[in-house]
Amino acid sequence: MKDMKLVVFDMAGTTVNEDNVVYKTVQKALNNAGVDVTLDQVLEHGAGKEKYQAILDIVEQVNATVDAKEVHARFKEMLKQAYAELEVTTYEGVEQLFETLRSHGIKVVLNTGYDSNTAQSLLQKLGWMPGNQIDALITADDVEVGRPSSEMIDKAMALFNITDPEQVLKAGDSEIDIEEGKNANCGITVGVLTGAQTREQLEKANPTYILDSLSDLQEILFKD
Repeated sequence: MKDMKLVVFDMAGTTVNEDNVVYKTVQKALNNAGVDVTLDQVLEHGAGKEKYQAILDIVEQVNATVDAKEVHARFKEMLKQAYAELEVTTYEGVEQLFETLRSHGIKVVLNTGYDSNTAQSLLQKLGWMPGNQIDALITADDVEVGRPSSEMIDKAMALFNITDPEQVLKAGDSEIDIEEGKNANCGITVGVLTGAQTREQLEKANPTYILDSLSDLQEILFKD
């Protein structure tokens, strides 16, 4: 194993099981605006991205004409209502993985294409807090440029004075998570199959590993 000092995990579909409610809401907002798009198309073209950028990219891919700002504004209103009614869980073994990593002195950071309010609402539903289960949260609101830019990972490294990206692992459920990790020159990139995209889609980004779930990561990192 590489001498890991930091692991950066995506949230929805990777560490947080929210049943794709965000992408289902993106689809609904676009459908309501007259854009004929499926959930599979939303996941393919929008997964992992800051959500306004995701809407722009989805609209472009399906050759639709729509006011993306208006759709995004409506999406945020719809998502607030959806989250008020949503039960959120984590995936089996994730909290144990966090505990094991932190007990070995490895920092655990969550990052996300969600805005701060959405990400914080997820943490609250799970009872997670920086300094307890995780070490930090970085959202799309905290950077100028979202994924696949390395900016969120760069920020996480700076928070903990980590200068060698070879000592950083990035894990997520979408191609753009892997691209983000590669753009940051992370020593390990991991795709997981619990969320937005399929093995075939993740393989396009050529991660170091593709895992059925994050619980499999513990065996890789801490095997004898």
